[in-house]
Amino acid sequence: MSVPGQENAPEAAVLSKADQAWLARIEQTLNSVTTFKARMQQLDAEGKRTTGTVWMQRPGQMRLAYDAPTPLLLVANDGKVVFRDNELDQTTVIPMDRTPLGLLLRQNVRLSGDVTVTGFSHENGLLEVSLVRTAAPGDGSLTLVFYQTPLALRSWSVVDAQGRETRVTLFDMHDGVSIPAGTFTLPAQPE
Repeated sequence: MSVPGQENAPEAAVLSKADQAWLARIEQTLNSVTTFKARMQQLDAEGKRTTGTVWMQRPGQMRLAYDAPTPLLLVANDGKVVFRDNELDQTTVIPMDRTPLGLLLRQNVRLSGDVTVTGFSHENGLLEVSLVRTAAPGDGSLTLVFYQTPLALRSWSVVDAQGRETRVTLFDMHDGVSIPAGTFTLPAQPE
């Protein structure tokens, strides 16, 4: 029986001991990376493909700068994700704890407790793990894909609260990089 105002608990994936060992290695890998810069290719819910550069600095900072002529910019900082569309002159602000991307930007990434693993697969040299916030699975899901050898983040896919999926694939990734000051300055936001 569900309690009014509360979502049903997400269904956790059934994990073998080997799966749990992989998840522990994934946690360790994610927590060992504090900064990275990579080129990216994004495929949005409408099938539109864009490219750009992504910078991440944990905890809590990310910037996705899209190549021209795409007029989009996404910056995560100060506990929020700000999405700017210069063509539409539109800015959207989402609290970081209400977006699946916030799970990747935490100080300490954990794949248990307030995070539920809803899917895990290991095939063709790739590991795929799907996550939701345990208390708010309706906010969307995050699926992370890793190369198995060496263990490294390859891509992520976010399904938002409306069920729209955006997939970001990383290439030419460099971790431990120095990130220029101002990279995570948030775009101007509506009052």
